[in-house]
Amino acid sequence: MPHDSRTQEHAVTALLNLSICENNKGSIILSGAVPGIVHVLKKGSMEARENAAATLFSLSVVDENKVTIGASGAIPPLVTLLSEGTQRGKKDAATALFNLCIYQGNKGKAVRAGVVPTLMRLLTEPQGGMVDEALAILAILASHPEGKVAIGAAEAVPVLVEVIGNGSPRNKENSAAVLVHLCGGDQQHLIEAQDLGVMGLLVDLAQNGTDRGKRKAAQLLERMNRFVEQQKQAQVQAEAQAQAESQIQQSLPPSSANAVGS
Repeated sequence: MPHDSRTQEHAVTALLNLSICENNKGSIILSGAVPGIVHVLKKGSMEARENAAATLFSLSVVDENKVTIGASGAIPPLVTLLSEGTQRGKKDAATALFNLCIYQGNKGKAVRAGVVPTLMRLLTEPQGGMVDEALAILAILASHPEGKVAIGAAEAVPVLVEVIGNGSPRNKENSAAVLVHLCGGDQQHLIEAQDLGVMGLLVDLAQNGTDRGKRKAAQLLERMNRFVEQQKQAQVQAEAQAQAESQIQQSLPPSSANAVGS
């Protein structure tokens, strides 16, 4: 890749235009262009970085390219662009990251590059221009153990419940998908979502959501109902045990110590 920034911009723009044609995607990868694109993504002008991200998005449509691009060190600079780019740069970085993270081996790389805090920031921005993309990426990262831990640590539950209440159909669906993973085997997140009133919102989503939204809502409701049932049973058992202990106490003769004192 040439060193001066204007030529780099032209080179990346040419590759972007070439990559749009299906037949060229394999040739660009085989020609060894990816490290040069990643270099521009890290060091180029903002416009060149945006074009580099858009090129990687275009190339990553092909499944085997996801592995090559992920291995080339592209993910950390894409996360940086997602955080500090213009609106167009953020969109290009997000679509590239979404594509790359469909491949399981790239999910941990994205999490370790700090993508989750960046996505949470985009979810809660007042202008909200990146909510769709942020939730779509979180929904695929939540299925990865490291992703699940990072999303839980980012205090995502209130934001996800809010979206299930007020988001678009697609965003409700993705929020429910993230919550299904978070609440799987983690009672703390389940209790938090329950306290925030998610049950009523899920009943509505199970009736009126997209097909996938309905499925995710039903899964979450089943999990929550099971948890509520377990809580009730535990409470009944605790009360029964306390009652039994109190009856035993009452039926015991006064202790010898009491007898001496009387």
